[in-house]
Amino acid sequence: MTTHGRVRPVVRAPHPVLSRPAPEVDPTDPEVVQLAADLLATMRASPGCVGLAAPQLGVPGQLFVVDVTGHPKATTVHGVITLCNARIVTATRWRPGREGCMSVPDLTGDVKRAGRVVVEGVAPGTGEPVSLATEAFEARALQHEIDHCAGLLFLDRVAGAHAIHPRKVYL
Repeated sequence: MTTHGRVRPVVRAPHPVLSRPAPEVDPTDPEVVQLAADLLATMRASPGCVGLAAPQLGVPGQLFVVDVTGHPKATTVHGVITLCNARIVTATRWRPGREGCMSVPDLTGDVKRAGRVVVEGVAPGTGEPVSLATEAFEARALQHEIDHCAGLLFLDRVAGAHAIHPRKVYL
């Protein structure tokens, strides 16, 4: 089954859907499969975007896509990762790094994240379990999207106002 995604608008903070924990989704629901395709299409249409979560399209649900392929900071690359109901199983090697977000387009922030994670979730469409070990930039991107599903923005994770910066480069 091939589902074609459509590019959808990304909601911006302070939209309430971005600050509420999202419910788990049924990965076999056709609406969830379509939403996954829409997330991927929207991410691909957004230059510089390496991940997008359902709440960013205004939909409360634990679903996201990540693809760091070709990003200059990516050392570990699994291609397109689409997960429902994901959780971090292990997180090690914590270090700070700069993050941005399509839902907070005018700011970046210094966020401490695990440099190595194991993430578990289920694949949309099949509901098959997925376990993924990754590190560095891809690990950061996964944590960022899992945070979106938990109702958190990167701004909720910065150490303070000194760690928030105006975005200098618009991709």
